Amino acid sequence: MLKTIPEVIAKARESLTIMTVEEAMLLAKEKNGVVIDVREPSEYAEKSAEGTINIPRGLLEMKMLQRYPNEEQAIFLHCATGARAIFSAEQLKRVGYLNVTVITSSLDDICNAWC
Repeated sequence: MLKTIPEVIAKARESLTIMTVEEAMLLAKEKNGVVIDVREPSEYAEKSAEGTINIPRGLLEMKMLQRYPNEEQAIFLHCATGARAIFSAEQLKRVGYLNVTVITSSLDDICNAWC
C-alpha cells in the first residue's frame, strides 16, 4: 500500500529530534554544530540564513561523510517546509550520524533568527 508524503513524514518524525530555530540556535552554539540547508543551490542563493551551509538533499550523505567524518558531529538540518530536512535527517541517521536535529521553523524565522 502506498503512503502519502504527509504520512511518511509523520512516521519519520517519531524517530527524529525536532526543535524550533530558537532551541536549535542555543544547542548549535553549545555543541559547535553545523547548520545545513538541504534545499537546492538556486533556492539557497535566493534566500538563506547567514552562516548556514548549503548541501542539497541529493548530495547530502556523500558530502557530509567527506566534510564531517565524525559520527558525533552535531548537525542541524533545515529547508523551506521541513519535509526535505526530515528525509535528510533519516538518511544521515541511516549512515551513522548520532546527533542529527531537524529545525521545524519557517525559512523566514530561520533567516531572521540566524543573523
